[in-house]
Amino acid sequence: MVELLVQSKVRAYIKEAGLNTGGDSLEAIEKALKGVLDNAIRRAKANDRKTLMAKDV
Repeated sequence: MVELLVQSKVRAYIKEAGLNTGGDSLEAIEKALKGVLDNAIRRAKANDRKTLMAKDV
């Protein structure tokens, strides 16, 4: 289930590139995004901050 992404915006972005969006692609994109966010959260916490910053990503 896709929770973090605005599906219509992602589909439109992919469509602008001339591609269609496969049924399972949004779930895979969301999984990748969660991985990026989890790593950024870990980095911010490791640096003893409560604010996630661009440098954490």
